[in-house]
Amino acid sequence: MAAQGDMTALPGFSGTRAASRHATVRPARMGATLRAGLFAWVPVCLAAGIALWFALPAAPGRGTWFTLGCLAALAFAGGRLALPWAERGRIGWALADGLRIGTAAALLVIAGFGLIGLRSAMVAAPIMEWRYYGPVEGRLVEIDRSARDRIRITLDRVVLRDTAPDRTPDKVRLSLMDQTDPLPPLGQRVMLTGHLGPPPAPASPGSFDFRWLAWFESLGAVGYTRTPILTVEPAEGGMWAMHRARLAISRAIQDGIGGQEGAVASALMTGDRSGIEEATNEVMRASNLYHIISISGLHMSMLAGFVYTALRMALVLAQGLGAPLPQAVHKIAAMGALLASAAYLWLSGGGVATERAFVMVAVMLLAIMADRRAISLRTIALAATIILIYSPEAVTHPGFQMSFAATVALILSAGPWSRISPHVPFWLRPVAMLIVSSLVASIATSPLAAAHFNRMAQYGLLANLLVVPVMGALVMPAGVIGALLAPVGLAGPALWVMGLGTRWMLWVADWVAGLGGAVTALPLPPAPVIPLMCFGATLAVLCWREGPTARRPGLLGCGFLAGIAMLAASTAIWLTASRPLVLIAPEGEAVGLMTMTGRAVSKPLGGAFVVSTWLQEDGDMATQEESAARPAWQGDKRDRMAALPQGWEIWHFTGKGAADRAPAACQAKRIVVLSEKLPTRADWPCVMLDLGRLRITGAVTVEMGDQGPVLRGVNQMLRNPG
Repeated sequence: MAAQGDMTALPGFSGTRAASRHATVRPARMGATLRAGLFAWVPVCLAAGIALWFALPAAPGRGTWFTLGCLAALAFAGGRLALPWAERGRIGWALADGLRIGTAAALLVIAGFGLIGLRSAMVAAPIMEWRYYGPVEGRLVEIDRSARDRIRITLDRVVLRDTAPDRTPDKVRLSLMDQTDPLPPLGQRVMLTGHLGPPPAPASPGSFDFRWLAWFESLGAVGYTRTPILTVEPAEGGMWAMHRARLAISRAIQDGIGGQEGAVASALMTGDRSGIEEATNEVMRASNLYHIISISGLHMSMLAGFVYTALRMALVLAQGLGAPLPQAVHKIAAMGALLASAAYLWLSGGGVATERAFVMVAVMLLAIMADRRAISLRTIALAATIILIYSPEAVTHPGFQMSFAATVALILSAGPWSRISPHVPFWLRPVAMLIVSSLVASIATSPLAAAHFNRMAQYGLLANLLVVPVMGALVMPAGVIGALLAPVGLAGPALWVMGLGTRWMLWVADWVAGLGGAVTALPLPPAPVIPLMCFGATLAVLCWREGPTARRPGLLGCGFLAGIAMLAASTAIWLTASRPLVLIAPEGEAVGLMTMTGRAVSKPLGGAFVVSTWLQEDGDMATQEESAARPAWQGDKRDRMAALPQGWEIWHFTGKGAADRAPAACQAKRIVVLSEKLPTRADWPCVMLDLGRLRITGAVTVEMGDQGPVLRGVNQMLRNPG
C-alpha cells in the first residue's frame, strides 16, 4: 500500500502526469447566479456589433469582412483553448474564465456586425437616383396616412416607363393629392401617373434619415399623384384576401363607433391608422399618448393578460364544477393567450413594433408553460436576442429602445415594490401600483423620447394615469369580446364600450395638450448622445450588485462606473452642443439663419417640412411664419439677403426666373442660394449653390471659420444606404 499522501498511478497513466493533473484541480468557480446573469449580455453584444456597422463612414468591403473573419477565428480558438490551457497549468483558472467570456463577447459583437450586414444584403433593392414623371404600375400592398394628412399607397412589383427592371425600385410610395374616390382593395394591380424621386436625405446633419428606413423596407422611391387610380388586374386572393378582411374589420369598427373615436379604436385593433387625422395625432403627441395609437407591447400585454386571466378563471371554475381538466390550468391559459396574441398580430397587420411586442409576450407565455419566471431580465434578454437576429436594424428604432427601457425599469422596480406594497392599504394598492409603474416607465423612456423627438410632454404622466387604466379595463377587453361576437352579429355593445374608452382617451389628450406648458421643446442631441445613453444605462444596470459583492472592486464595479461615465458624457455632450449658424434646404427652397432670438428663415412659405424640422431640432416652438418675421433678412419675397459674420452675406433666390437673377448677385464674400438650376457652370466669384449642386450635396450647413464660411453637405457627412 502506498504511504499516506502518495498517489498510486492508474493503469495506463504515469504517476507524474496523474499527480500533475490532480495538482491543477479547478478551484471553485464564479457563483451560479453570476454565470446565469451572463445571458443578459448576449443582446448587448449583438447590439454593439450592429451599432458599429451603422457607425462606419462607408459600407464595409471585402477587407473588412476578411479581417472580421480572422478575428472571429482567433476569438473562437482562444475560447476553445482557454480550458485546456488552464487544465495543463499554463494559465490560471480566473484568466481562463475571463478569456472564455471575453472571446464569447467578441464573437457576439462580430455576429451582430454580420447580422446587420446580411440583413442589408437581403433587402438590397434598386434606389431611384433621378426624378421621374409618368405612368406607374404596381400591386397595392399598403394604405396609410402621411404626416401632412394625406392618404398614401405603397406599390410593389413596380413597372415604370422606359426603366429597366434592374433599375426599377421594388416598392414605391405615393401620396394621393386629390383622392375622393374609394380606394381599391389590397392585392389589386393598379396604374396611375405619378411624380417619383429618391427617398429624401435628412433636412440637416443629425436629423432623422428616412433613407435607412426606406432601405430596410426595400422602398426605392417616394412621390405623389394627382390622377385617379385605374385598375389593371383584379385583386389577388390568398394572403391578400386576409389583408382585405382585416381592412373590412377596420371599416366595420370605424362605421360602428364613428368619428375619430372609431378611427382610434380601429387603429388599436387592426393597426389601420389611415382614418386618424393629423390634428388627432398632434394632441396625442402633446399629451404623451401617441404611443397608445401604435400597437406595441402595451396593447399586446393587455390583450394577452386579459385572455390569460379570463381563461384561467374559467378553467378553475370548470374544475370546481367537476370537469375533467388537467391540474396545470395556467399552462392551458398561457397557450390560449399565445394563440390570441398570434391572432392579434395578424389582425394588426404585423408591423415592426407589433412583431416586436409579440415576440416579447410570446417569450413570457412560453416561460409560463415551461415553469420558468415569466418576467425577468433573462426572458427580456431572450426576446431582445430573437428580435435582433431577425430584424437587427431595430436597434436604431426609438420603439425598440423605449419598449425595452420601460420593461427593464419595471422589472427592476418589482423588488422594491414588493417590499413596500404590504405597507400600503389593500384598497390603495392597485392605484399605487399604477402610479409607480407609470412613473418608472416615464422616467426610463423620457430621455430617449426627448432625444428622438426633441420634445418633452410635461403632463404625460397625468395623461397616462387617466388613460392606461381605461385601456386595460374597457378598450382591450371590449375589443376581444367584440371579435368573438362579431361572427354572430352581436359586436354592437362591445363596440359601444370601446367607443366610450377611446372617446375618453381623446378628451384627456385634448385637455392635457391644452394645459399651459404642456410641451417643452429641446434641441437635437449630437449623434453620440443616444448610443452613449443606451449603452451607459445598460452597463449600469447589468453591472450593479447589492450586498458584499458591491463592495469588492472588480470588473463589474469598473463596468458600473463606465456606465455612469457614459451617461454623464451623453448629458454633457447634449448640454454643450450648438446648432449650425446657417441651414440650407436640400432643394434650395429655404435658408435658416441662427440669430439671438432664434432661427430666422428666409421665407414665411415654402419648404414647410424642412423648416419645421429645423425649428423642432433647434428646440424652437415658433412657426415658420413667426420665424420668418424675426429680424435678419431683407429684400422682397423672392430675393432675400442676410448679413453673416466677418463681412459675408447670404442671398436666397426663389420663384420663377431665380436662375436669371442670381448671377448678378454673385460677388466676393457672398453665398448665393437658388431654387433653380443654372444653365452653365462657371468659376463664380461667390459660393454658388444652385439646385443642381444641392441635389448632389443634400442639405448644407454653414459655419464661420477663421478663413471664412465652412460648408458641409449632408450627403458628404452621412453614409448613404446601399
